Amino acid sequence: MAVIGLGRFGTALALELVKTGREVLGIDSDEKLVQANAEALTQVVQANSTDEAALRELGIPDFDSAVVAIGSDLEASILTASLLLQLGVPEVWAKATSVSHGRILQQLGVHHVIFPEMDMGKRVAHMVSGESLDYIQLDEDFVMAKTEVPESFDGKTLSDMKFRSNHGVTVVATRKEGASYLPSFPETVLHTGDVMIVSGRTSQVEEFCRMGW
Repeated sequence: MAVIGLGRFGTALALELVKTGREVLGIDSDEKLVQANAEALTQVVQANSTDEAALRELGIPDFDSAVVAIGSDLEASILTASLLLQLGVPEVWAKATSVSHGRILQQLGVHHVIFPEMDMGKRVAHMVSGESLDYIQLDEDFVMAKTEVPESFDGKTLSDMKFRSNHGVTVVATRKEGASYLPSFPETVLHTGDVMIVSGRTSQVEEFCRMGW
């Protein structure tokens, strides 16, 4: 996999990919960033990602996926994404720094547009407000949240509560204090202080999480 742009986001992404066993080619025009990642990544190259010849020389058309992690230079981000698509990279991911930036990337045909700052802002907002312990948006109108079991659910099973019909959410897993998460079953008994992971439409999950507060 190629990661283009080795700022904070790109570097964190590349390092995590290496931890999972992936071979990662890091590309950046900044020599200092290239040197800083030289030992951590499979290969790091200083190059201009808006130069088609440079990308071809690096063998980018042979990569199965590439991530455009450029955030500070909008023009470079768009041109790089466009070149990757022209070169036939099967899976192109690109970081967007704004809604308009993301819209342009989508119009280009980028397969996966990500909004790390916006997504993190939403996630932290839900945690700070106390509505949930964690919150992840999986799609435009589908989220997953981690929330504590309120007192009103104490001693009841998932079957008793009928979460899907009564609240429009699905309980994916539960965890008792000091234990690991376990898959949920109809006979799973809930206790105050347990943690649930629930999924569903955004409005229904948010409303459900507010029940405990």
